[in-house]
Amino acid sequence: MPSLIIGIFSSPPPPAAGRLAGMKFGICNEIFQGWSPEATFEFVARTGYDGVEIAPFTLAKSVTDVPSAERRRLRDLAARAGIEICGIHWVLVQAEGMYLTHPEPAVRERTARYFCELVEFCADLGGKVIVVGSPKQRNLLPGVAVEQASDWAAATFTPAVRRAEERGVTLCLEPLAPAETDFINTAADALQFTRRFASPNFKIILDVKAMCAEPDSIPAIIRASAPDFAHFHANDKNLKGPGFGAVDFHPIAGALREVGYQGYVSVEVFSFEEGPEVIARQSLEYLHRTFA
Repeated sequence: MPSLIIGIFSSPPPPAAGRLAGMKFGICNEIFQGWSPEATFEFVARTGYDGVEIAPFTLAKSVTDVPSAERRRLRDLAARAGIEICGIHWVLVQAEGMYLTHPEPAVRERTARYFCELVEFCADLGGKVIVVGSPKQRNLLPGVAVEQASDWAAATFTPAVRRAEERGVTLCLEPLAPAETDFINTAADALQFTRRFASPNFKIILDVKAMCAEPDSIPAIIRASAPDFAHFHANDKNLKGPGFGAVDFHPIAGALREVGYQGYVSVEVFSFEEGPEVIARQSLEYLHRTFA
């Protein structure tokens, strides 16, 4: 059982000397599917992470199905384990009927309301960031131009950005490769979009796998995006964790230090074949080495 595995680990490693004050390491919870929240939080804390990032679909199809009492319980469980719930991601997975750039106003209005619910859910968990990827819910539908989609998406996000400012949550728009979506593919695209709002609570996230599809180097993208990215996903272009592929994180760590990044570096993987214990432990060990 996952909870029994915890005891075999030694105390977590000390923070890497090269890590900036304020920078923390997190991991996304979907790799622990089948584990209870208690076992997940305890294992993540014992392994040495500072926080865990929640995919809402691991709890329910819609965040509106997670009652206030359960939100408080999850927040308290994390606190007792000694970690933070740093935020949420994969936010539209299994949430039916959502679409950022849909031609039908009713669909966009429903999506706008749901993003407000996501802000409330994240804040209730104690989280600070909402990662908005959702390529299938933002792809351009036939006959929709990029400019029109941008205007529709901006209107869809506006109520949630206002709510985020009230609740102390930051929405982070994720640029994704053309293989995943045809709307907002580069960090520059995402910055251009989020800067329309001039809000400290609407920024972008940088993801190593996604940046591997851009023509510029990852350190160059980091420098060009600072200080307007508020979250960072650590992974490899082979869909595994940091250190499990060919991507060298030493220059990435150097660029993050150079721009003074003080948010989370959160492990997000898409290939789980090594198993959650190995993925979590070896990813963190690699991050500590590269940030040393």
